[in-house]
Amino acid sequence: MTIRTKLLAAAAALPLLAVLAGCAGSGTASGSGDAGTGDPVRIGVVGASDPYWETYKQAAADAGIAVDIVDFSDYAQPNPALSEGELDLNQFQHIVYLSQYNVSSGSDLVPIGATAIYPLGLYSTKYDSVADIPAGETVAVPNDESNLARGLLVLQSAGLVKLKDGGSIFATLDDIDEAGSKVKVTTLEASLTPTSLPDVAAAIINNDFVEDAGLTAADAIAKDDPSDPNALPYVNVFAARAEDADDPTYQKLVEVYQDTQSVLDGVQEASGGTAVFLKTPVDDLRASLEKVEADTRAHQG
Repeated sequence: MTIRTKLLAAAAALPLLAVLAGCAGSGTASGSGDAGTGDPVRIGVVGASDPYWETYKQAAADAGIAVDIVDFSDYAQPNPALSEGELDLNQFQHIVYLSQYNVSSGSDLVPIGATAIYPLGLYSTKYDSVADIPAGETVAVPNDESNLARGLLVLQSAGLVKLKDGGSIFATLDDIDEAGSKVKVTTLEASLTPTSLPDVAAAIINNDFVEDAGLTAADAIAKDDPSDPNALPYVNVFAARAEDADDPTYQKLVEVYQDTQSVLDGVQEASGGTAVFLKTPVDDLRASLEKVEADTRAHQG
């Protein structure tokens, strides 16, 4: 909320149906995946066609763990699949997206390791800089909760909108101070913001769709700052069910991802060179999740 890792800043629902790769006939998740002694560990991702996932599977096998990468085309599906035992882990989302899922569904998924932060960018095919955008023009942002708020914060940092009380991770269009803002904002499904570029001044484009839109990260005319301490809720994570949080096999799989240079090189290539890799302590990730969940409940209540 990832939610693939091409600049995955956040998960956002695609308009397509979820597709499980190789799930036909499977029941529940298999548990530990020691190579040769048990069923593979099933990890749900969005964009399994990215080459680094094959690199990761081989690195895991070299560490003695068999892995199946389960591909989804819809960010709305990997968390329910994990909750229901169809997966052992997933890796597609940041903490904000995970917290919103937990609160809305009553689930208790938890982060077990960090991967990276991916800056979220504003793109335009009409203007070369934010300063060139005329007053009164329209800018598009994704319509899912987590990326809508994050996109609005990017627009505020760029001086295009003003948010009441400075905005937050829960900001919506209702929080825009229209009198103090330079542009109007419209929301679209995440997959449609790239195709909206001919019709709007600029658009926040979820990182999965940047390359598909014929753009690169270098084309962004504004983006958020992953070094900001407030960016912790946007760290992408491996997630597990709470009862599996300390499973040593799953923890080893996090280490394989974090410590295998060929995997990181592949992720970086897929991200257009923008991935900021992290080894944030798990306690910090879980503390952030608890805080965002509490804030979410308070916001909703």
